[in-house]
Amino acid sequence: MKKIIAIAAAMLLTLTAFAQKDGQKIYNKYSDAKGVSAVYMSPSMFRLMGSLPEMTVGEGEVNLTPIISSLSGLYIIDSENPDINADIKRDVEHFVKSGKYEMLMEVKEDGEVVHMFTTGTEEIVTGFVLLTYEAESCTFICLDGQMPREQLEIMISDSQKKKEVSN
Repeated sequence: MKKIIAIAAAMLLTLTAFAQKDGQKIYNKYSDAKGVSAVYMSPSMFRLMGSLPEMTVGEGEVNLTPIISSLSGLYIIDSENPDINADIKRDVEHFVKSGKYEMLMEVKEDGEVVHMFTTGTEEIVTGFVLLTYEAESCTFICLDGQMPREQLEIMISDSQKKKEVSN
């Protein structure tokens, strides 16, 4: 039984490693292209940020401190180059399908399409992907880590409560 559990854990870690490599491949492929802004944050940066007393986003509405140290990589590609936007979209869609991601949400409005995906277990979110696409622009965000799903839910719930109080 212990051997089976060890094999399953190794397989889960392998899947996470493939997701990180695919996110990194997309980042590397497009980060130097004309009309593209690119951001990468390393595990070291997340550890540094995780040691801060409190880190909030959006006028203090979202406190990232509980989850920041569980993150291991962030890749962002923001393209204003219409010549490569369809290629980025195609590569991200292939990446999501090959990584066994589950769609969380799809939004379509005035030619813009937004997709959000996650992968992981009921307890742990190991990957989050956001793709925003329209002909003139495309944004890809890939977040990797071992984020406890419960902490993510608490963070989202707390941010909603703060919004309701401020309104």
